[in-house]
Amino acid sequence: MTGQPTGQRKHVDRVLQSVGSGRAAAQSRLAASWQRSFARYGLDPARRDDPGVVDETGLRLRREAMDRFLQIAAPKLDQLFGLIGHSGCGVLLTDAGGIVLDQRCRDADAAVFRSWGLMQGADWSEAAEGTNGIGTCLAEMRQLTIHRDEHYMARNIGMSCMDAPIYGPDGTVVAALDVSSARADQTEAFNRLIEAMVAQTARQIETDTFRASFPAARIVVADSDDTGGAVLLAVDSDDIIVGATREARRCFELETAGPLTPRPASDLLGREDEATGFERAERAAVNRALARAGGNVSEAARALGVGRATLYRRMKRLGIG
Repeated sequence: MTGQPTGQRKHVDRVLQSVGSGRAAAQSRLAASWQRSFARYGLDPARRDDPGVVDETGLRLRREAMDRFLQIAAPKLDQLFGLIGHSGCGVLLTDAGGIVLDQRCRDADAAVFRSWGLMQGADWSEAAEGTNGIGTCLAEMRQLTIHRDEHYMARNIGMSCMDAPIYGPDGTVVAALDVSSARADQTEAFNRLIEAMVAQTARQIETDTFRASFPAARIVVADSDDTGGAVLLAVDSDDIIVGATREARRCFELETAGPLTPRPASDLLGREDEATGFERAERAAVNRALARAGGNVSEAARALGVGRATLYRRMKRLGIG
């Protein structure tokens, strides 16, 4: 650690003391991540080389594999950057492996971000960089903030990183959304405000991606007491559930990830313990269609994309006269 700034030397000592403790990892998620960084990945917190960057071909292939997702996410990244970019923050989007695929930052801040390794192609997985916003978010599959000296690597303790995972239509994590800043005056209170915006943007991207994945399906929306994500079901013309967001999979005890076993939507929506939000949403949709059709059931059924007999059955089940 010769030549390392005093603050970084003290940080290395603190990390090594923590990972050497037999109790720290069990008492704190942060300490557990430091322990993974040290024991599982064999990383030296005093390492000073820059983060690894994939070559141009590797980056291009990764971007091509997620091209549709990146197109859907781009407007949301622009919107988020428009809100926080003036404060010296940058917006980054990675794949599930922690490789930065897209980025937003001001031209005036570009050199600073590059010096920190915050750029397209950089590998910010926990296996490569230890505890950090992107990598630890992906490793633990949860929203989090890694503020300054919570990072594992001493050379990263000048940054604050606010992150949220993004789940794909199959229920697996496909990306991480990150807002990073290397401003010395950025406070934890300000970070909490950004956390909320990051979480909201991640959920919007998740929802838009889900809807785009089932263009021919009817999307049923339900209320949820949990802010972990939207509860959406994709239902085909035969009233069979063909897709569900991660939160819907959790609420309805469906397959955690991957393909769904075909189920009639009515089998789920009729369950008393979970149906309240769905019944309210479906009733509102039917009533709106009937109102626009002036009470004409056939016209309302066409607007909803179902048969008249199906609509009559739903009206009866929902108690609509």
